[in-house]
Order: sequence, then C-alpha cells, then structure tokens
Amino acid sequence: MKGYAMLGIGKTGWIEKSYPKYGPLDAIVKPIAVSPCTSDVHTVWEGAIGERKDMILGHEAVGEVVEVGELVRDFKPGDKVIVPAITPDWNSLQSQAGYSMHSGGMLAGWKFSNFKDGVFGEFFHVNDADGNLAILPEGVDAAAAVMLSDMVPTGFHGVELADIQFGDDVCVIGIGPVGLMAVAGAALRGASNLYAVGSRPNCVKIAREYGATDIINYREGDIVEQIMEKTHGKGVDRVVIAGGDVDTFIQATKMVKPGGRIGNVNYLGSGDYVKIPRAEWGCGMGHKVIAGGLMPGGRLRMEKLVTLMQTGRLDTSKLLTHKFKGFEKMEEALMLMKDKPKDLIKPIVII
Repeated sequence: MKGYAMLGIGKTGWIEKSYPKYGPLDAIVKPIAVSPCTSDVHTVWEGAIGERKDMILGHEAVGEVVEVGELVRDFKPGDKVIVPAITPDWNSLQSQAGYSMHSGGMLAGWKFSNFKDGVFGEFFHVNDADGNLAILPEGVDAAAAVMLSDMVPTGFHGVELADIQFGDDVCVIGIGPVGLMAVAGAALRGASNLYAVGSRPNCVKIAREYGATDIINYREGDIVEQIMEKTHGKGVDRVVIAGGDVDTFIQATKMVKPGGRIGNVNYLGSGDYVKIPRAEWGCGMGHKVIAGGLMPGGRLRMEKLVTLMQTGRLDTSKLLTHKFKGFEKMEEALMLMKDKPKDLIKPIVII
C-alpha cells in the first residue's frame, strides 16, 4: 500500500509499505477524511520525539472499517468510524489507574505516527477496536468529525486540567485549532471573562464566536501586562496553554492568581527545560498548580464529543479553512500546516 511518511528528521515523502497486520481485537480501516497536525510538524522538522524512519504520518481520521479481528464485537466492515488520535490499550495497568493515555509507558497511548504507522496510508491498523473506534452517526459531516480525533479532545482536556468552574476568569494562550477548542470548552464549562491570546484575524473572529469576551494581542504588548490591566491587577483564575514555547509558562504563572490552575496541552517540541518564575510562583508556595497532559482517547470520549455536534453545542466546521480532495493531496496539506499562512486554521483532506 501507499503512504505519506516521515523518512527521517526533516524529510518526508511517499513510500510503499506492506498491508498492515491485525490481531483478534483489532481492525483495519481506510481513511475517508484526514487532517495533518502541528504535532506532525514538530515530529518531522523539530525531531521532537527523536528519529523515525519510513513511518507513515497522521493521527487524525474518520474512516471506513475494512476488516476486523475475530474477537471484535461492535464493529464490522463497512462501518463509518471516528478514530481518536490516542488509542490506548484498555486492559493495561495504566488504564486501570485512570491514565489510559500512558498505557504501556509515558505517552504510549499515542501510537499513530509515534510508535507505529499513522493514518496517511491507504489502510491503517487500529488496536483494541471495540475500545478505540466510535461510529460516525448519520448526518454528521465526516470532515468536521475529524476534528474530534484530536483538536476537540485536546482543547477540552486543557479546560479539564485547568479545572475551569462557573464564573472563573480564564485566559487561553494560543488560538490555533486546539486553543479555539479550549475557548469553546471553557465557555461550555461556564467561564465568565474569557481572554484569548492571539493575533491572526480569522482566529480572533472565531475565538469570539466560540465565546471569548476579550482578545489579547501579543503583538500589541506584554500579555501579562494586558491581562493585569483588564483584571485590575488581580489576574485570572485559570490559564490554558495551547500555544507558545517553554517560556510561556513564565507568563502563565505571572497572570494566574494564587490558588489558580494552569492546564497545558501544548506539545513542546523543543527546549530542554520549562521555566517557572520563582517569585511569582510564590517561592514554591503560591498554590499555583501547573498540570500538563496528553488528551484522553478511546471510544467513549469520541461518542460523547460527537453528541455535542449533533445537539448543535459545538460546530467544528469553523476550523476547516482549507479543503483538499484526493489521497495525493496529503503532502500539500501537510506542507500547508508546516508553512502556516495567515489564513490557515486547519486543512482537511477528503479521500
């Protein structure tokens, strides 16, 4: 079969690979719609997870089941399915402990384009199909549903990590697709003043549509100073980091109140250390909690999130700024994600 792959750090290209093997609990799926991710960019061009050779890229897909193992109960060939980016081993001890995304080791629930070939192939393997696939409901657009694979659950997990409560003042740093979903999730969770940090006009517009009350433009001055001015020196109750780098934690720590929480879902692709300002962290005693986590995956998560689309509470189609048709467009879509033109939020490829 054909796939678009990471050939090595800084190199990508089309390759031929064997049809994937599958076990009694697994499934083989062919993609219907896929989307490249900034994580793919970090992986290839920053070498964020180390060297990978001839590994098919991609971890965001809606697809059609082609084959299932003999012990798969709930799915059959021909089913249209949402495939989460994180596909844990549900019988692992880590899953039983409540951290399925780390089943088999830290971040090991993230298998596609990390430990095994991803979804940018003519076919791909899904482990533990009954636990990791979700039926795409009739009437739900496949392209919009691809955002449920990663963008929605990652942004929403930032909201969970920050533990946003009714009436909280919240700042979301970074309003790319994950940050926009964090804005939407914070609004659903009951944030009051909701500050979104970003500058691109299309992202700013959509952030407001998802519930942002104020836009903090980092090009117009220090974001901490802007937050402090808007909050009359008090700071915010919660911060979600969905963009930036290792230095962004400095700004987040400064703007959050004592007793507040910072939830990070930003993939830190480079830098050896995260920086936390000592004094603003209360010399280690400020009760400013910093939590960082990989999104939960699995079937239940997908089934719950898709109901938000069905009930009209969440419209992910707003993220889809660039649409391509045809398997051969994978490369063009990925390069678009790498180059990030100003009008880009998220590209989608309809197979």
